[in-house]
Amino acid sequence: MKLHVDLKENGYDIILERGCLYRVSDYIDLKRKVMIITDDGVPLSYAKTVQEQCQKGYIHIIKQGEESKSLSVFQELCEDLLSHGFSRKDCIVALGGGVVGDVSGYVAASYMRGIDVIQIPTTTLSQIDSSIGGKVAINLQEVKNIIGAFYQPKAVFIDPDTLKTLPIRHFRNGLVEALKAGLIQDKELFALFESESIEEHLEDILYRSLLVKKKVVEQDEKELGLRKILNFGHTIGHAIESYYHLDSYLHGECVSMGMLYFIEDEKLKERVFNVYKKLHMPALPSFDKEKVYQLLCKDKKANGDTITIVKVKECGKAVLEDMHLEDIKKYL
Repeated sequence: MKLHVDLKENGYDIILERGCLYRVSDYIDLKRKVMIITDDGVPLSYAKTVQEQCQKGYIHIIKQGEESKSLSVFQELCEDLLSHGFSRKDCIVALGGGVVGDVSGYVAASYMRGIDVIQIPTTTLSQIDSSIGGKVAINLQEVKNIIGAFYQPKAVFIDPDTLKTLPIRHFRNGLVEALKAGLIQDKELFALFESESIEEHLEDILYRSLLVKKKVVEQDEKELGLRKILNFGHTIGHAIESYYHLDSYLHGECVSMGMLYFIEDEKLKERVFNVYKKLHMPALPSFDKEKVYQLLCKDKKANGDTITIVKVKECGKAVLEDMHLEDIKKYL
């Protein structure tokens, strides 16, 4: 099926279809130089499948993991584009999870002030969330996504078959972003997690999650207002992720922890706990609250000494509240 993200001149199609990895060239021009950026955790056969559809395709493999969202990898990729003579008419294919999508997108936004990027997400996290919406970024020190841009892809290809090679922990980790989408805007999506088999309803979960994000992004591309609801769980979640040096816990796992602080209905919180058990989410660990607070203060969403927090008071409805940073310390 095809969804269109309506952002006028920045609009693009999302293709959600099993086997679409083998048909990318049916939808978009690959008769030019194409840099396929992937990581060493993604089966090489996926990159070669795309390369075979290109007139001039090059594969660049980065190391798997959050450490690749760095200035050094950003430079490495830009230098590779330069060495192969890439021009503004050429393009990048981001083939992998959120790390690959983020760093590739930021390279595309920056190289020659912008070349085309095509997102082909291969993890639940990137298929549900990070591959659409145009947020691209790298980390600095231990602060996530502090250097970045809004830069929309030319197309997104979501092939659920690529999830078959994903480790189970990573598969479940990404589903947290779909659960988040249900909590903030789609109570029927949340109900799927509660009462149905996730594997049997995977495409429904992907589709409904994409609809939530598409609707929000179309109304607020640059996160000036409504789009902030997509940050539910991320403010404290990112700080916990940074506290553990971006490697002990996965992104979705930290978001699952961060959401708990701002679900105000205790019965709903119990329902969420039951879904977490189903997804085998880790328990909230102990941490130095002052250090987590200091990391939280570096969040790019902070505005002076306040930050906009997303709260869920009932399933399917999120509200935004500007909160003083000192008050968030009380929540911690």
